[in-house]
Amino acid sequence: MTVKTAVLSALLLPLASSAASKAPIKPPVAEKVPVQDRYHDTTVADPYRWMEPSADPKVQQWNDGQNAFTRSVLDKLPGREPLRRRITELLEWKSAAYFGLEEAGGTLFALKSEPPKQQPVLVVLPSLDDTSKERVLLDPTVVDPTGHTTIDFVRPTMDGKKVAVSLSKGGTESGDVSVYDVASGQAVANEVVPRVNGGTAGGDLAWNGDGTGFFYTRYPRGEERPVADRNFFQQVYFHKLGTPTEQDAYALGKDFPRIAMTKLDVSPDGTFTSALAANGDGGQFALYLRGPAGTWTQVSKYEDKVVGVGFGNDGAAYLLSRKDAPRGQVLRLPLATPTLDKATVLVPESAANLQGFIPTASRLYLLEQLGGPSQLRAVDLKGQSLGLVPTPAVSSVNAVVRQSGDDVLVAVSSFVTPPAWYRYSAKDGAMAKTAMARTAPIDISDVEVVRTTATSKDGTAVPLTILRKKGTKLDGKNPTLITGYGGFNIASTPGYSPLVALWLEQGGVFVQTNLRGGSEFGEAWHAGGSLTHKQNVFDDFYACARLMVDQKYTSPKRLAIQGGSNGGLLMGAAVTQHPELYRVVVAQVGLYDMLRSEQTSNGQFNVTEYGSVKDPEQFKALYGYSPYHHVVDGTKYPSILFTTGANDPRVDPFHSRKMVARMQAATSARYPILLRANAETGHGAGTPLSARVEQQVDVYSFLFNELGMTYLPNASKKLAAPAPK
Repeated sequence: MTVKTAVLSALLLPLASSAASKAPIKPPVAEKVPVQDRYHDTTVADPYRWMEPSADPKVQQWNDGQNAFTRSVLDKLPGREPLRRRITELLEWKSAAYFGLEEAGGTLFALKSEPPKQQPVLVVLPSLDDTSKERVLLDPTVVDPTGHTTIDFVRPTMDGKKVAVSLSKGGTESGDVSVYDVASGQAVANEVVPRVNGGTAGGDLAWNGDGTGFFYTRYPRGEERPVADRNFFQQVYFHKLGTPTEQDAYALGKDFPRIAMTKLDVSPDGTFTSALAANGDGGQFALYLRGPAGTWTQVSKYEDKVVGVGFGNDGAAYLLSRKDAPRGQVLRLPLATPTLDKATVLVPESAANLQGFIPTASRLYLLEQLGGPSQLRAVDLKGQSLGLVPTPAVSSVNAVVRQSGDDVLVAVSSFVTPPAWYRYSAKDGAMAKTAMARTAPIDISDVEVVRTTATSKDGTAVPLTILRKKGTKLDGKNPTLITGYGGFNIASTPGYSPLVALWLEQGGVFVQTNLRGGSEFGEAWHAGGSLTHKQNVFDDFYACARLMVDQKYTSPKRLAIQGGSNGGLLMGAAVTQHPELYRVVVAQVGLYDMLRSEQTSNGQFNVTEYGSVKDPEQFKALYGYSPYHHVVDGTKYPSILFTTGANDPRVDPFHSRKMVARMQAATSARYPILLRANAETGHGAGTPLSARVEQQVDVYSFLFNELGMTYLPNASKKLAAPAPK
């Protein structure tokens, strides 16, 4: 649930079905066991503390009973089977998506998601315009026919002859790295480095210039650390090919904080390596460089606010800095004198929030955030603007990949058009769509995209995007689904979703909010929704929901909200602070007990974003909104579906268990409060395609039923043409 790979919506495996005649009529009641904690001058009760250990047989029994009750409710919902067929059709739409592109030695590598494949595969692409010539280099379902193994990341050597791949199982994100020969597609014997990637501190890898070895992120092994510390103290080691990993050499990180997370990169000539080490999830970074002499030097500290680095072809490193520039500026650092006092401002702060950049032969491409939508702007190496790369209005630039010279590949998507890769020619300023473009299973060209703002409690203007069919009547009767995130410096951006298209096809209105805590307007916007200011996020969301009611798009009895991870916390705060405003809530892999969160491994990484109960002011803020502690007995709560996975490395499932137990005991309404807990998955990464289908069948059948909607198979007369075979 962090910047490491923040997931807006978790995708979990189906639960085991049980016959309705054998299902319990009511969910099992959780026992209340008196427990109290003293935080500073405040005593806090925690009657469901006993539900925290997942392996406790009593907890498992309660969990199984909740799953059985959930199935007894969901499996008998009307229209479920036709909806299942439609969702299966949408998510198994035979149109491939390409992502994670990297070019090395003239070879283009990509991850390819193509239903009905259960997991993305690694392919080599000889041509951007003819995908029939691609070659599958690694298919995880061949490695693991169960479909539960996934690719975490891919890193090719500079010459493109070998590639290092991290593979993890069951949603754990705990990935071992193997090396593959690109020409043969075979794994290099005995080249496996364990647990380079993890669900707490993530992971990364950077080859040396000649491809004889690589630097990688290493977690503690064996008895090097106590069990409680083995998800922490990530360091950087070097692995030389052909040697046992037990002989790998320490490189960097003994002085890193316990909650360090490191991103590695290498210069185009292979002579410099960078390590950008984060202090947890709050946006603090320290930069280290290793030069030809083979020694590592610290270039910046946390207070220098260098948050990004990239190597040019001109003997310089380029730094993304927020020091005295909360929306970001680019510094040029000559590698001949790599100390921060030698860096000069190349691109000053502008009105847009600079999120990243890509250096090419003679220019920089700047990825700029505009409050949700984004743009790509080019400058020369003197910082002079060369204009915008042409992209559609209200769209997202999702990735930029260097080609030869100053040409780049650009991934673009919008709310109404599927993602596609374009080749941008620097010479003529033209964008040409490549063969790596998805087709849409539902044509929503009759949908309007409306950008507007709501006014939050403190007067802040909060952007939101409304998707509605043309001619939608503002009569307060439209079923409306609102999503949000608001945290970890992550922006909510435009993107095509076939499930949102389904919602719109069935007459719904969809809303995406851009809340404080994200990166939409720079560090000030992020800081305004983190630590002791987190309540602003919930006020922002309430203002957006209130706007939809006040402008008669919908009414509380027709209003649903959905969010996952940090967005699951948002759902918990929304429903406890304003239960009267919502009819249905889908809260996925969320945090709800904010006083106990930092007791978990990943919760300790989150402290720099959320705060700690050890700090009096931060405790006051956490306790002030912690959803679990603001459930009130006798309140009429709306229908709620909570989802979680047992292997989740980011948000412990106890959050959902405790929240469900507390809300089921407190509510005075007859609306269902359900727990969908799965024993085989995690936070969402690596979930097989068939599992995603089952999750969404549950989510949308629940939404439709609770809002009084009937799924109409022929609701749209504008169905897309079949995808090419």
